[in-house]
Amino acid sequence: MIPEPLKKGDTIGILAPASPFDPIRLEQGVSLISAMGFKTAIPKELYGSNGYLSAPDAIRADHIHRYFSNKNIKAIVCARGGYGSIRILSLLDYDLIGKNPKIFMGFSDITLLLAAFYSKCGLVTFHGPMVATLPSSDPVSRESFFNSLTSSSPLEMSLAEGVVICHGKAMGPLMGGNLTNLCHLMGTPFQPDSRGHILFLEDRGEALYRIDRMLTHLRLAGFLNGIRGLILGAFEGCGDYEAIMGLADEMCGGGEIPIFAGLGSGHGKRNLTLPMGLPAVLDTENGSLMFQHGLNRK
Repeated sequence: MIPEPLKKGDTIGILAPASPFDPIRLEQGVSLISAMGFKTAIPKELYGSNGYLSAPDAIRADHIHRYFSNKNIKAIVCARGGYGSIRILSLLDYDLIGKNPKIFMGFSDITLLLAAFYSKCGLVTFHGPMVATLPSSDPVSRESFFNSLTSSSPLEMSLAEGVVICHGKAMGPLMGGNLTNLCHLMGTPFQPDSRGHILFLEDRGEALYRIDRMLTHLRLAGFLNGIRGLILGAFEGCGDYEAIMGLADEMCGGGEIPIFAGLGSGHGKRNLTLPMGLPAVLDTENGSLMFQHGLNRK
């Protein structure tokens, strides 16, 4: 299910399905969204906290239900990630979400929700900046954020600034996100089916041996079987990026699928918005990632 794009004047709902956020950074992000021409809706409970969670599980799940069912809210952008999304996966009404498709955006811990909405509802979601991270994103990321919300034209991204590990051309829907959180889905009812997909991975603050262990975990779980291509995004604070590329090639490639590293998406100032679930073409010869459909403009 491909959601409709936004028009200026539409309302974006802001939710915190994971950890609490910095109120100042949130307000800065709201100002940026307002400057783009959108209204915002913020539940009054959003500014609370419950330890390392923004609110108790039932309240965070209820916020998601309320905002998906609210016809006046045309998109949902998460306030921040952190921790906690996994706790509410079993509390969500996926029938309700599937009957009310709309843009849903976030990254990091929100990877868990992106994956669950796609696997349970077939909803195309968006891996991109959150409200409290938008102020620290660079201008290119903000432009990508706006274009992804509003354009019904197919999106094309240049891969000129990255590194080709293995050349080739792959076709399939894009899926993935934060490596650590994808590992946490293995063996659960929310484990996505990666077969036939182009897989995107990023992470932050993980030592090389942990990245090795997580990629091995995905391989042993069968999650890497049948993927058609691999894209590595930012691995901020994870050590030697070349070593990470070597691990990815060892675990996923062996020369059989195209692998590209260095896409500016994830934990960093450059955080390009990626539509998860849209059919795409990864072409390392042309240096492009092209999505075959835009948003569903009615």
